[in-house]
Amino acid sequence: MASHISNVRPKPAQVLTDIADCVIGYQMKSDLAYAAARNCLIDTLGCGLEALEYPACLMLLGPVVQGTVVPNGAKVPGTQFQLDPLQAAFNIGVMVRWLDFNDTWLAAEWGHPSDNVGGSILAVAEWLSRTAVAAGRTPLKMRDVLTAMVKAHEIQGCIALENSFNKVGLDHVVLVKVATTAVVAQMLGLTRDEIINAVSLAWVDGQSLRTYRLAPNTGSRKSWAAGDATSRGGRLALIAKTGEMGYPSVLTAKTWGFHDVLFKGRPFEFQRPYGSYVMENVLFKISFPAEFHSQTGVEAAMSLHGALKKADKTTDDVEKITIRTHEACIRIIDKQDPLNNPADRDHRIQYMVAVPLIFGRLTAADYEDRVASDPRIDALRAKIVCVEDPAFTKDYHDSEKRSIANSLTVRLKDGTTLPEVVVEYPIGHKRRRGDGIPLLEAKFRTNLARKFPAKQQAAILDVSLDQAKLEAMPVNEYVDLYVI
Repeated sequence: MASHISNVRPKPAQVLTDIADCVIGYQMKSDLAYAAARNCLIDTLGCGLEALEYPACLMLLGPVVQGTVVPNGAKVPGTQFQLDPLQAAFNIGVMVRWLDFNDTWLAAEWGHPSDNVGGSILAVAEWLSRTAVAAGRTPLKMRDVLTAMVKAHEIQGCIALENSFNKVGLDHVVLVKVATTAVVAQMLGLTRDEIINAVSLAWVDGQSLRTYRLAPNTGSRKSWAAGDATSRGGRLALIAKTGEMGYPSVLTAKTWGFHDVLFKGRPFEFQRPYGSYVMENVLFKISFPAEFHSQTGVEAAMSLHGALKKADKTTDDVEKITIRTHEACIRIIDKQDPLNNPADRDHRIQYMVAVPLIFGRLTAADYEDRVASDPRIDALRAKIVCVEDPAFTKDYHDSEKRSIANSLTVRLKDGTTLPEVVVEYPIGHKRRRGDGIPLLEAKFRTNLARKFPAKQQAAILDVSLDQAKLEAMPVNEYVDLYVI
């Protein structure tokens, strides 16, 4: 006889209430988090501006119906589009993720928390601000955007610390959707119960398969998936604002809940309560547009390019290259198969090491067919092998170290071996902020120069590099600085 299933509606799951309490109850006091959020903001917008140079990205931008302009809508930086906030969120989200060059969070799950600000946080904040100004009310300030960014980073990153969605075949953008839904719901003025309902809708929603990031299906959807997710998060928050009901045991319901259906029956685990840890420790991609597990490997390859030149050698003289690395690198980006497109190439450590060894550089353009067709790249890729170093893996998971170590050893055909180059922490790591932030600001200046005349660049920099001035500026006025 089938057991009776209770129809008594339970209290909301702890995961839902903790997220709601994070966005409405936690008082942000960390100056370090706000400084990191400002750096994250300018880097995110700069990445989006660089992506506008790529036709494949441009094809996805604009309104759903060509020619549509939304009064008091959200503007898309670097373009002339003024759209409804959800389509603007998709546009901005696509831009900032297109080149895989914005910030990164590495844990049991990997992801890019700035996808939230690149999408709905900025778009919704701007739309609310323009609407407020039109009605004679006070707009949101950029400090509100930075606060929402810190909270979105925290929600996405803390869930990712102990819970691997990739191991069950789901893409990390589920966490973008959940985090966006929560912070946008708070920005919209929803009550605690309404925020809980909104977040439950994000978990019950359809979730993306990770297959578009992995062989043999690696493709360009990985460049717009987060834009789709953050836009959807904003949509769910707006649905909840209408009074739409939520689903309190969406995660925990036996048989039909997220844990049983999509997480192999395991409840989520948490390492720490929500605060500002993630923003304070987030990783910035500063020097190379490459999947983050390869960043230290690329730094090492750049050093070895110089060592080869000094020894009057080229990569033609290489017999074998050994990459000593951590387990996550091997699981995600250690592949020797043929690479079919840029999305394939920027997620293969052999490719990302071969290019700087040959050319002494790694740029977004180096993933395009024009460069990839150079026969030296595939010839060198075939000589590169990865081996796991358990100590590297241990330090990768250590919450105090959070290293992403790679070491390269090059053996030449004449029997000599170049000194091993080890890089434990990439230039964008918290431990290297002193070296990294000036380079991050230089990266931002370079990206501004791609789209704007000198006077406009100066106006953006004047606000963006001044913490107090940025925080005090109305959101709509700041975004107006980026309009062409």
